[in-house]
Amino acid sequence: MPLAYLNGKLVPAAQAVVPVYDAGFMLGTTVAEQLRTFGGRLFRLEQHLGRLQHSLDIVGVDLGQPMSELAHVADDLASRNHALADPGDDLGLSIFVTPGPYSTMAAMVAADASRGPLVCIHTYPLPFHLWADKYRTGQTLVVTDVQQVPSECWPAELKCRSRMHYYLADLKARRIEPGARAVLLDAGGHVLEASTANLFIFRRDEGLISPPKEKILPGVSIGVVAELARELEIPFLYRDLTVEETLRADEVLLSSTSPCVWPVLRLNGQTIGDGTPGEVFQRLLTAWSDLVNVNIQAQAERFAQRSTDW
Repeated sequence: MPLAYLNGKLVPAAQAVVPVYDAGFMLGTTVAEQLRTFGGRLFRLEQHLGRLQHSLDIVGVDLGQPMSELAHVADDLASRNHALADPGDDLGLSIFVTPGPYSTMAAMVAADASRGPLVCIHTYPLPFHLWADKYRTGQTLVVTDVQQVPSECWPAELKCRSRMHYYLADLKARRIEPGARAVLLDAGGHVLEASTANLFIFRRDEGLISPPKEKILPGVSIGVVAELARELEIPFLYRDLTVEETLRADEVLLSSTSPCVWPVLRLNGQTIGDGTPGEVFQRLLTAWSDLVNVNIQAQAERFAQRSTDW
């Protein structure tokens, strides 16, 4: 049986629950990090925890424990639960923190009302079936009228689970074109990101281009892409991108924790490039596989049909 970490204790994963009176449930005030393992080892844990600490600072939540302790717990939990997986398989790991009980529910919570933040770490089988075919067939994207949350509401660097805008944008995108994901723009019409993924393009005359750092979530994965680009001697820069420029790109790509990097072959009903995964995508995916000593595409395809149940 897999374990989870909840407020200082290892418990059976099924018992890792959030009370209905918790502020994370009542208000969506939850900061979170998603990681994955390669060969059973967590990838870029230190960077994810650094971003988690920054998010906690933004929302004014004090864990009451050093981040190094949380790192030890995450490593230990991943190791324990990975032992339950099939050889060659890997896990996702989620860390989330809420401020604790919502004050309005104090009468309901009774003595628990003074409790501090809720801290949980749990793992899950990676749902490879959701993206295994995307390395070959690519992702379809659609721009909807749902915009990214402006920085006047909360800063772009805050990694939180208040994601109703993603949900609504994807809902509209799928109504326009089944299977599509949404692209979110800012108020000026500039491309920012896809739902739950960083977006960047490749132009032969410039290299790889990402929206400006200050406008997007500082994705750990897009950071890895920038590192790999340097090794591959592909220029990487940050600047504003319009929808029209993105449509004319030689390649459009996405990056996020679990799939790592994959191509976009259609945007707003228009084919990107020649409609097949591009050379730069292939080079990045190969370099990432070499970095983690796992064939990322082959692993996804191998385990795409396995049950996601423990």
